Amino acid sequence: MENEFSPRASYPVLVIGSSSVDMIGRLSGEINLGTSNPAHIRTSFGGVARNIAENLAHLGQPVILLSAVGQDRAGKQILAEMDLFGVDTRYTIQSDQNPTGTYLGIVDQKGELEVALDDMRAISEITPAYIRDLARLFKEISAVYIDANLTKETIRTIVSLARKANIPVCADPTSFSLAVKLKPYLKNIKMLTPNITEVGILSDRKPSPTRRADALQAAKDLVSVGLSIVAVVMPELDVIYATTETSGLISAIRAPIVDPTGAGDALSAAVLYGLLNNMPVDDAVRLGASALSLTMSQIGSVVPDLSLQKLYDHLVA
Repeated sequence: MENEFSPRASYPVLVIGSSSVDMIGRLSGEINLGTSNPAHIRTSFGGVARNIAENLAHLGQPVILLSAVGQDRAGKQILAEMDLFGVDTRYTIQSDQNPTGTYLGIVDQKGELEVALDDMRAISEITPAYIRDLARLFKEISAVYIDANLTKETIRTIVSLARKANIPVCADPTSFSLAVKLKPYLKNIKMLTPNITEVGILSDRKPSPTRRADALQAAKDLVSVGLSIVAVVMPELDVIYATTETSGLISAIRAPIVDPTGAGDALSAAVLYGLLNNMPVDDAVRLGASALSLTMSQIGSVVPDLSLQKLYDHLVA
């Protein structure tokens, strides 16, 4: 695969999308509907775009976060923390109309997501007009990464500006209901990191969660329409990937799932970091699988002391 990511690797990655406060409840037993359930509950900062930006910063990649938060305590804390990580937040909107986003997830005793709710109203303020006003940024970045919380119109504007600037677009489908927003732009997206459900929506193949061959064919279908790399996260934490030249499967190190939130974002960031630094695709995906496993095995949406050395120490052989 011709590396479309490394020519301007020293330039920042522009990450556009959600920032939120994550509240995750891990059930202590079987869920009982219509009543209170004992659980361990934790709160941290999250949001797909914010998570990806933080992971990239920990790995040493320059990054700009274009998100939207409220003019509330949580929003101010998110921006202050990202500034400490070295993330450029100058273009993040501080809304006086909408609160900082909130994500509420419930996971079972095995660490698997039961149900989730999100309130991402603030992201509606990232409008096409706002993006067009920042068109100059597309001449100063190595890649743009978007999550599907953005409106369809905003996604279209970002894709158009990136195409004109010859900048690769990477995307996270984000959820079952949001993934469909990316379908009109698949031929313009270079990197995609869906889970097994999302790749089915985008490929119209509806792969079985237990059949790796189905997921691989769905990934190949997406590559055939123009994507450079598709990496699919399977339920058992295998990562199946395809490019125009190669495909494969990498199994993440098996460890108890403590908290699944943010694991896919860690994979996305690590794979992109590898590609930007001219790693072979297999090695970049292996780095992503390491990030996936590490993030799932601890509490929180991002490994706070993530580093390239830590990923190598945890690498799948």
